[in-house]
Amino acid sequence: MSGHSKWHNIRLRKGKQDAERGARFTKLAREIIIAAKQGGGNPDANIRLRLAIQKAREASMPQDKIKNAIQRGTGEVEGAAIEELMYEAYAPGGVAMMIFCATDNRNRTVADVRSILNKNNGRLAESGAVSYLFGPPVGLITIERDGVEEDAVLTAALEAGADDVQTTDDGFEVYTSPGDLAGVADALREAGLKVVSSDVTRIPTTTVRVEGKEAQQVLKLMDLLEEHDDIQAVHANFDIPDEEMEADR
Repeated sequence: MSGHSKWHNIRLRKGKQDAERGARFTKLAREIIIAAKQGGGNPDANIRLRLAIQKAREASMPQDKIKNAIQRGTGEVEGAAIEELMYEAYAPGGVAMMIFCATDNRNRTVADVRSILNKNNGRLAESGAVSYLFGPPVGLITIERDGVEEDAVLTAALEAGADDVQTTDDGFEVYTSPGDLAGVADALREAGLKVVSSDVTRIPTTTVRVEGKEAQQVLKLMDLLEEHDDIQAVHANFDIPDEEMEADR
């Protein structure tokens, strides 16, 4: 498991991920809006929208909010235009970061991202400076171990069309193409496996080892970025010891 994946799972377990429900719903709604705008309002024909709706339902987002977001994306309901942005940055210790945003105010977002980075020993980088350090988008599904045997997960995942399965300390990671993510996740649930999370991510091709003070600075910066309303996801190539990621900050 990559360092970033471990960090994400630790946040989920501690309840730090999306602790503020209102902020979570804002991010989910923006993803639905963008998906519907790009591929239409039918989730059966729009894989990205299907996945966004699935994530919204898992977060107990009310159905009327989901419907409103879809209609905003298709233009049936008026609302501020939402656009996607991606910023490249460096965290302490030379850790590379890709910061994905969905915003109705580009100027506000870049100013806030720059401010968070500058105040926490990071900095924005030029376009292309770090993105080459990450592979193409992949679907990643995390499965809770919960007494499940590896062979059972492997069989269910491969039958569902997954590309790979890896065993971790906490459970299993199932990798898919982005287009197959929603279908594979549904199949794993139907097979009785507990899906902890499913999302499209970017896996670093090389990592940077950071420890001690720098490690805590990187983790604090990651928390602050992911808690911002305009930031949908942050991918980073840090390699931090498990005990440091588990420590309360």
